[in-house]
Amino acid sequence: MRAMLALLGTFSWQDLRHHPWRSAAAMAAVMLGVALAFAVHLINASALDEFAQALRAVHGEPDLELRAMQGSLPEALYERLLGDPQVARASPVLELSAMAQKDRSAARTPLRVLGADALLLPAMAPALMPRPWPGADRLAFLAPATVFLNAAAQQALGLAGADLGPLPQITLWVGSRQLPVRVAGSVAAGAAPLAVMDIGAAQDLFGRAGQLSRIDLQLQPGTVRGAWQQALRARPDWPANAVFAEPGDAVQRVGNLSRAYRVNLTVLALVALFTGAFLVFSVRALSVAQRAPQFALLAVLGATPRQRLALVLAESAALGLVGSLAGIALGSALAAAALRLLGGDLGGGYFAGVQPALQWSAPAALGYGALGVAAALAGGWWPARAAQTLVPAQTFKGLGGAAGPADRGWVGMLLLASGALLSSAPPVWGLPLPAYAAIALLLLGGIALLPWGMAWLLQRLRPLALGHVLPLLALARARHARGSAAIAVGGVVASLSLAVALTVMVSSFRGSLAQWLDAVLPGPLYLRSALNAAGGDAALLPAGLAEAVAQLPGLARVQAQRASPLQLDPALPALTLLSRPLGANPQQNLPLVGAALPVPAGRTGVYVSEAVVDLYGLRPGMDWPALSRAFGAVDGRAEIFFIAGVWRDYVHQSGAVLLERAVWLRLTGDARTSDLALWPREGVDVAALQASIRALAAAGHDPGAGDQALVEFMFSGAIRERSLRIFDRSFAVTYWLQAVAIGIGLFGVAASFGAQVLARRREFGLLAHLGLTRRQILAVVAAEGAVWSGVGAAAGLLLGLAVAVVLVHVVNPQSFHWTMDLDLPGWRLLALCLALILSGTAAAWIAGRAAAGRDAVLAVKEDW
Repeated sequence: MRAMLALLGTFSWQDLRHHPWRSAAAMAAVMLGVALAFAVHLINASALDEFAQALRAVHGEPDLELRAMQGSLPEALYERLLGDPQVARASPVLELSAMAQKDRSAARTPLRVLGADALLLPAMAPALMPRPWPGADRLAFLAPATVFLNAAAQQALGLAGADLGPLPQITLWVGSRQLPVRVAGSVAAGAAPLAVMDIGAAQDLFGRAGQLSRIDLQLQPGTVRGAWQQALRARPDWPANAVFAEPGDAVQRVGNLSRAYRVNLTVLALVALFTGAFLVFSVRALSVAQRAPQFALLAVLGATPRQRLALVLAESAALGLVGSLAGIALGSALAAAALRLLGGDLGGGYFAGVQPALQWSAPAALGYGALGVAAALAGGWWPARAAQTLVPAQTFKGLGGAAGPADRGWVGMLLLASGALLSSAPPVWGLPLPAYAAIALLLLGGIALLPWGMAWLLQRLRPLALGHVLPLLALARARHARGSAAIAVGGVVASLSLAVALTVMVSSFRGSLAQWLDAVLPGPLYLRSALNAAGGDAALLPAGLAEAVAQLPGLARVQAQRASPLQLDPALPALTLLSRPLGANPQQNLPLVGAALPVPAGRTGVYVSEAVVDLYGLRPGMDWPALSRAFGAVDGRAEIFFIAGVWRDYVHQSGAVLLERAVWLRLTGDARTSDLALWPREGVDVAALQASIRALAAAGHDPGAGDQALVEFMFSGAIRERSLRIFDRSFAVTYWLQAVAIGIGLFGVAASFGAQVLARRREFGLLAHLGLTRRQILAVVAAEGAVWSGVGAAAGLLLGLAVAVVLVHVVNPQSFHWTMDLDLPGWRLLALCLALILSGTAAAWIAGRAAAGRDAVLAVKEDW
């Protein structure tokens, strides 16, 4: 060990001093991969932890929560549970959404409003306990139209840290109403803006008498939850749409929903680390080639082959360790900056509005650091083997050129076959882990087949080069050193294949998204509430507005749509229930996957998204009893829902269900709408039409709204353009990673070519003695580079297309539960390949200039 440390401090340190930038490039590649992956982990872990803390603050620590699958719970159910001997405490809660405004000149802020029983809060949810301000009545929490705000709400409304004087008043905007309320104090709960008020006052204020959103339950000690729930469900008067949930179910649902997104981002980040391993290989291979006589001298002085192997591996590990430490530091800084500037949302919309603090994890840092060291060791293994197997006598004479791996085509074929088989495997733990393993096997198998592929290609190119000395010389050399060539272009093949795969995947996704937007945005103009940011009931257009708008003479057609949450299974994220007119032929109005089935008599047809099929195990032609329970019996008859078709949906990752609007109105009687699709008549003044619609919306509104917008309009073209712009911005990181991967691969090719050229300096001297000019020698080297790069481009293109098929048809459906059509951007792929061939040829020519410029006599004299 002491001798190894001495060699690292002298022998290896001198190499680093003479070539610092080369080692720095390898360390930078490792640093980049580790930093991106670690930053993604920290951001998601911090956001999920903050989300869990916010839920615990708002929900408290009940044993169970009782909710309705859709709609609200009747208050009579709360009274029934109060009399149950197994229930120690039952706390009714009414959850609402609104837009809050301090005054007309201030911006409106989304606000979550909770109505709760303040007498139960100390035991059930202490963080929600109202704390009256000085000057407020001690019993203000029981007063009507009185709210208590958390710190985030006070900050957003400009009420934090100011001398408020009299108790301030704010306005809550809900649908078509403005509700003035008094702020009498604060609550300790954190997270997004939140207001707490007495549940009775909330029911009166919002017109929700007799309705509850949930009931929090604490059971008597010793109660068996499962048996107690089963006994309740067995009662004939128990509502079929009531569902129990564990307190941690919400955190688990969000964690599971964001997990696939996080894993895909992590894998994308590790692309840099994967190509970085090839860069480490190239740098170490060049270093070993340059120091071959010194390694031979070490062997003569007594260094065993195993010690030489360990020395090069130790150098690679040192590169990986420094790169990993820098990557952990950079990843921490990136995560902290992202959390401060962007919050906890990674772009998937799972933690929008969450502003978490950085949760640094030492075990995660060790894990990602170990990945960086492992990648560096993997990259340094073959150069270490070259140092181990060199023959001192031949190396001193310059005959110790880098040997290539054995031409074992069967290994590559076996890896490719294994990858093809794994690509058809189902997901593991809800993640496409077999598909990722299949992609790795396809890449390794393709790289392993490179020597065989080069031999096959060179054999067919040889007849074309007969009679031409320089091309024949280049082909002969490339054929003789195809193993070394395969090593040289391996990094390019890996980076190009990943770049091709990402290019095809992004192009396929974008093309499918554009087609989907055309299908789901049939109307030229759309209307929605200006309170859309609040979500929930606050963002709904009032009942009757759709009918009133349809009477305007400037409109040819109006189509109403309603979106509402649907929680069928507490272990799964809530579905989105959509209702709109479907017409006699739904296939023309929906982006269906496959044909729509005829709906049998006595059943109601619904159309589900692909996510529902995967998450709930449904298929077209099946009945859906769980959806029937969600609506219960209407007029003594339960609706029987029939899966009539599956449609493609790129918005609701947790799943969406679409049914005829007339069915929704019959089952719920709720005529409010989420948005309206409008078809103006030809030649109509659209601006005047919008003014007429605004007047209709304001007609049923409370007075005092002033000039504040109650509704907003969007053209379908603007929605489409904005959606695609967001898509391009979200996937911009993939283009950057492609450029990084290609750059790393080309740097590796240049370094590998440099190693080969150094090993061939006597060969160039001999060619010069035989009469070849410097320009001709460079032409031979450039031709070899063109052959190698051409083979690498062809192999990278084929492998990239294979990986793209796995990404499009396996990874995306298993990760996000949606499908897309494969789209090949031919010109873009051709440009990638041509750029690679030209860059590889130039890299070979530049690498050959130094060796070809040596004095030929001196080069050959070294052999005497």
